[in-house]
Amino acid sequence: MHESTVIHIASQALTLAIELGGPILLASLAVGLVISLFQSVTQLQEFTLTFVPKLIVIVLILLLTGHWMMTQMISFVHSLFSQLPHLLGG
Repeated sequence: MHESTVIHIASQALTLAIELGGPILLASLAVGLVISLFQSVTQLQEFTLTFVPKLIVIVLILLLTGHWMMTQMISFVHSLFSQLPHLLGG
């Protein structure tokens, strides 16, 4: 296996990780920002206030995009397994 092949597979894996983790991270970031603004306006400094809304939003995002995420992951693994004989030098 050549260096360029390893780098290509690693870059594909990192790109997939960013694509799959991005929606969840962006949604939780947005909810955290909105709740932080709410806490600043109301001067309510409760640190546990952000957990439940973030958890609800993450579950909703997983329900909405879970099928797409699983399809992308299965596609990546399938392509990796189909390249396996070539990668092992056979």
